[in-house]
Amino acid sequence: MQKTKPLILIAEDDAQLTEVLTKQLSLSGLNVQVFQNGADTVNFLKRNFASVILLDINLPDVDGFNVIHQLRSEGISVPVIFLTGFSDEFYKLKGFDVGADDFVTKPFSFTELTARIRAVLRRTSISGDLAITGNATLNDDDFEFCGAKVSPAFMSIAFPGGSKVRVGKKEIGILKHFAYNPDTILSRKNIIHSVWGEHANVRSRSMDQYIVKLRQIFKNNNCSLNKLRTLHGIGYMYSESGNPTLMTRREYADSCSIL
Repeated sequence: MQKTKPLILIAEDDAQLTEVLTKQLSLSGLNVQVFQNGADTVNFLKRNFASVILLDINLPDVDGFNVIHQLRSEGISVPVIFLTGFSDEFYKLKGFDVGADDFVTKPFSFTELTARIRAVLRRTSISGDLAITGNATLNDDDFEFCGAKVSPAFMSIAFPGGSKVRVGKKEIGILKHFAYNPDTILSRKNIIHSVWGEHANVRSRSMDQYIVKLRQIFKNNNCSLNKLRTLHGIGYMYSESGNPTLMTRREYADSCSIL
């Protein structure tokens, strides 16, 4: 598999600075994506992977601290380097306290900034933070699911008819959790803990909406998800044979504790 260039996400509303940053980082062999506010940054990362964020504290809609809080509440652990004009120790300490990996004060040299980005990339590569979700990474092999081929590296699903659909990170994580746990009763909480993380604040109904979306994607591409059964009041069960043995909620509770 061809190695993917790291994607550096820039959340900065200074157009002149982002233009220079994009040019310099691209010359250093990095891919760059720019957003001018916090909301667009968070929405992008809900569906896509980035290697590092260069995050300004003073954004037009929300501050950078709030952006980190939103990302972590969604279970998104992408590394963050604050890139800001605030040099007071208070901001640096608060930045590290909310989970930033580094803090670079404007003005700065591009040589130093690139070196700091490379250092964060090395650390996160070693610690496994190339994760798409809590249970899936960009390095995962493609896997089969209900006749389709799921590719974590390209975050896509290839269907038998030749169509290919790009999907979000959570959809990849959910499909992988089902595919790697066949013929197993999976409670909603179990799925959320695996895909979003144990401390993610995600409601069961929100997770169910991802299942609804996946069913529709498969249906639109003439591929059935009848091997994935909803166990009302319990969760879900994927059976490779397509004929899972269903249980009532009471039978399940009697056999094991509901996660």
